Order: sequence, then structure tokens, then C-alpha cells
Amino acid sequence: MKKMVVDTHTHTIASGHAYSTLIENCFEASEKGIKLIAMTDHGPAMPGGPHIFHFGNLKVIPDIIHGVEVLKGAEVNILDFNGKIDLNEGRLRNLDIVVASLHDVCITPGSKKDNTNALIGAMKNKYVDIIAHPGNPAFEIDVKEVLKAAKEYNVLIEINNSSLGFSRPGSFENCTRIAEKAAELNNMITLGSDAHICYHVGEFQNALKMLESVGFNENYIINTDENRLKDYLKSKGKLQER
Repeated sequence: MKKMVVDTHTHTIASGHAYSTLIENCFEASEKGIKLIAMTDHGPAMPGGPHIFHFGNLKVIPDIIHGVEVLKGAEVNILDFNGKIDLNEGRLRNLDIVVASLHDVCITPGSKKDNTNALIGAMKNKYVDIIAHPGNPAFEIDVKEVLKAAKEYNVLIEINNSSLGFSRPGSFENCTRIAEKAAELNNMITLGSDAHICYHVGEFQNALKMLESVGFNENYIINTDENRLKDYLKSKGKLQER
């Protein structure tokens, strides 16, 4: 496969349970030839996560650090089965990129239908760009319905490298099913390291190995060119000044 030059899911110390600064993440990305990273710290509903003011002051961050372009975003928490998220429109409209996900410390897992509705409800929010780690076995979903909705609402589905390593044990089978169905439906996907320390920024080996095993078409992986991701975000009304 082509080299991946974009990481759409990274965390800094602002997330509360991550261990590197944005500058450290950018330095590591630069060393690995990553051209663009999304800074997606957890939304304020995450225990120990950043205060809402964190998301209001991202404008002070340079667009480029250590030669790496930075998208200022958030990994928002889905709070109910209607897809409500933990940042309001006033904050969301100023973010470059928004990842949405289910975490069991923010919402108690429901039925397969409940969890599916939660993801689809979040996708209906025009500011949401990516659904993160949908293969989490704690939240059973209807894969086909989620992927059909992702196409309908122009949302990227993430294959989370961390889920295939040390986070969310039991994700491999679910992520493989998601990748297979995404290949069948021609969903655009994104690879996220979900790095909580700088050394994991730009690490996609687990995800790429799994995608290769199912014969996934690299043309549907957005991480191969930073301009593909930026064009996608611009099509949603974001990054208008870049």
C-alpha cells in the first residue's frame, strides 16, 4: 500500500490520560514522514478531560509545527442513544475536524439497536467528520446500517490502530467485519493511531495488516494524501482559510 501521511486521531496531555504535548507529537510525526495530524483531545464529558475553554482557544496553535500541519479538533463523546455529543455548536463550528465515539465512561452500552442509533445520530450532526473505533466490542452495532449511514451523511469510518493492539481487547474480529463491509459498500475510511503518547503517532501497522488481509482498496483510505483529507473537510465547509 501507499505510505500513510495523515493521522486523524491523536491525543495530548490535555486529554488527561495521555502523556505527550502537541509539540512532541508533531516532532515524532515529522520524524516518521507524517505530513498532517489531527489534534483530537477528548471532549469535556471524559473524566479528567479538558475544560470546554480548551476548545475555544485552539486558534493560538500554529497551523504548522516542526513541518507538520496540525488540524485543531476534538474527539467528542456520544452521550445518549440519539447521538447527542458533548460540545455545542458554538465550539464545534470553530474546529477543523471532529471525531465522535462511544466510551463506556460517558454512556452505558445499550442494545445493538441503541448503539447503532447512537452512532447514526452523531453522524447526523453536520460537524461530525469521523466515527472512531466502531469495532469496540463493548458497543455491539449493526455494521451495515452504520456504514450505509456514513455514506449518506458523508462521514468517514475509522479503523483504529490502537484497538487492534493494546486498547479495547476483542476488537479485531469486529474491525475486520467493518473493513470487509466497507470494502463492499465503497465507504471511505480513515486510519487513526489514537496515540496517547507521541511514540504511537503515525503508527498504523496493525490496521494496515488487517486491511491487506481483506484486500481493502487503498483508494478508499483517505490517509494517503493530506490534500484528500483537507479537500473532504473543505467540502463540509471547514478549513476555508487554508
